[in-house]
Amino acid sequence: MRVSRLGCDRGVQVLRRFVVPLTFSLFTSGSLASGIDEVVNSTVAPITAIISSIVFFTVPLFGVGVPLVVLWLVFAAVFFTLYFRFLNFRGFRHAIRLVRGDYADPGHPGEVSHFQALSTAVSGTVGIGNIGGVAVAISVGGPGATFWMILAGLLGMSTKFIECTLGTLYRKENPDGSVSGGPMYYLERAFVDRGMAGLGKFIGRFYALGIVIGCLGIGNMFQSNQAYMQFVTVTGGQGSWFADKGWLVGAVMAILVAVVIIGGIKSIAAVTSKVVPFMAVLYCSSAIVIIGMNYDAIPFALNAIVSGAFSPESISGGAIGVMIVGFQRAVFSNEAGIGSAPIAHSAVKTTEPVTEGYVSLLEPFIDTVVICTMTALVIITTFYYEPEFTEGLSGIAMTSAAFERNIAWSPLLIAVAGMLFAFSTMIAWAYYGLKGWTYLVGEGRLASGGFKLVFCFFVALGCSIQLDAVLDFSDAMVFLICVPNILGLYMLAPVVKRELIRYDEKMRDVI
Repeated sequence: MRVSRLGCDRGVQVLRRFVVPLTFSLFTSGSLASGIDEVVNSTVAPITAIISSIVFFTVPLFGVGVPLVVLWLVFAAVFFTLYFRFLNFRGFRHAIRLVRGDYADPGHPGEVSHFQALSTAVSGTVGIGNIGGVAVAISVGGPGATFWMILAGLLGMSTKFIECTLGTLYRKENPDGSVSGGPMYYLERAFVDRGMAGLGKFIGRFYALGIVIGCLGIGNMFQSNQAYMQFVTVTGGQGSWFADKGWLVGAVMAILVAVVIIGGIKSIAAVTSKVVPFMAVLYCSSAIVIIGMNYDAIPFALNAIVSGAFSPESISGGAIGVMIVGFQRAVFSNEAGIGSAPIAHSAVKTTEPVTEGYVSLLEPFIDTVVICTMTALVIITTFYYEPEFTEGLSGIAMTSAAFERNIAWSPLLIAVAGMLFAFSTMIAWAYYGLKGWTYLVGEGRLASGGFKLVFCFFVALGCSIQLDAVLDFSDAMVFLICVPNILGLYMLAPVVKRELIRYDEKMRDVI
């Protein structure tokens, strides 16, 4: 604990001396910020266009363009659901008991509890997409997209199980008691076991580089930018004093992030274990109130979700199109198969890797089945009364309008929830990026401290300038690394199945 607090103090000192002054000098000048935007975007845009065209390459399926990466992730989720005999359903009760701490032992190797590991992983997936992304799915695919979104979330639980089990099974225990885990470690092992050590090291490094780039973009700058926009909304919109003070808000946000991440996973988990339950309860309880106010529209909403999933005559692309929209939203929301979550889950205190696989089943359930569905029901039950209210609205604006129609001041709640979601996502992705970085350069205080400093600088950067090409590049890289990750899961699936059989037999003896 003393080390964590010392690290926090040093982090704040560094930010005060370097990050804040540098941010101030770079971005208080509007013309300079605009110039940086143009230079960076024009440089990165051609590379981004090439990678995005590969990663998000679409193939026609029943007249609908389907991104191959979505098919890759959804097929894997279906395969692992069947391979583990629907463990996503039959293992749910045991997952709850593990999170509750029924089998916990503080003496086990690791750094955080099952609940803290789950909270950190959930904080990395629950974000703006749960508020705005669902609205986009409904506006494109209609209410029926919700059905397929829920189904994809349930299937994604199986993918989370195998990748988080492997992340814990092949984690690296460091001399100081800390641990490092994630796809880079189990991907390397998958190829080493097949006599291809060189290829394994390359694949591991490729994944690590991808997660580093991803953490600085969609896990950092995008989140800080969205948090800043929500803050401006709360404080008066474009008339707010903060409307042109992105550098100031960014610097403050960087300090807040630094205070949390400098202490490492223990500090991050301590914060997420409090913030995640709070923001989930805050948002879901608010959604339940709205749905309750529209209780007579609930039958309409349920019928629209089911009928729209199978017979959406008014939606372009038919049932297949709606299915793809729902699956795509779920995949992008819970990140099952991307491999980010195993990095957080691998820090758990346990001697049984399968236990964290069980715990991870809850992550897509909370993110997609609960929170995303709540958002969908708020929107659908609201436009039952005012179908025209969705015209011209999309994303978070549609969700906010749905809340506002029922409670006038609720957009303030949406803004606060959005800021909390963004902040929690940043601190989780800081850890993901750090572990990718230390895999590349080694476990050292200098490497770790340097990465955290850069990460905090990018937090401030996200509030100050619009680097759309960088964010698109980051987004493409995150989904590109799911290709080797899923391949590694297929290769190591028999290992996980043996571990699962052994663990279940052990638990039967205990019970």
